[in-house]
Amino acid sequence: MSDAPLADRDLAALVPEWLDWAQVAQLLGVTPSKVRTMIREHELAAAVPVPGAGPKVPADFIQDGLVVKGLPGLLTLLHDHRFDDRECIAWLFTDDDLPGRPIDALRENRGSEVKRRAQVLEY
Repeated sequence: MSDAPLADRDLAALVPEWLDWAQVAQLLGVTPSKVRTMIREHELAAAVPVPGAGPKVPADFIQDGLVVKGLPGLLTLLHDHRFDDRECIAWLFTDDDLPGRPIDALRENRGSEVKRRAQVLEY
């Protein structure tokens, strides 16, 4: 795990694939404005992966046409710990003691492990 603060991590290196809001909307069967609302309400998270790019959503947040199970609750929990979207994404895509990254555990329906780890975070 990197010693760099979450806010300073290179998201472009951590996250293999990004989607713009229109692509997310198409995959979820909603409008881009609904995607914006979902981000604002912490159902999804978005960040600017590289300077000059617009905000994007990690592709791994979508699975089988739906938001990954457990992601909205986890994002709310992380925001309660004063994480911003960029830090949430960095935390989710950083290898931890889980085995693997928290996003992988969520996608494999092992969300309770991830939630327990997030509940004890100090930031």
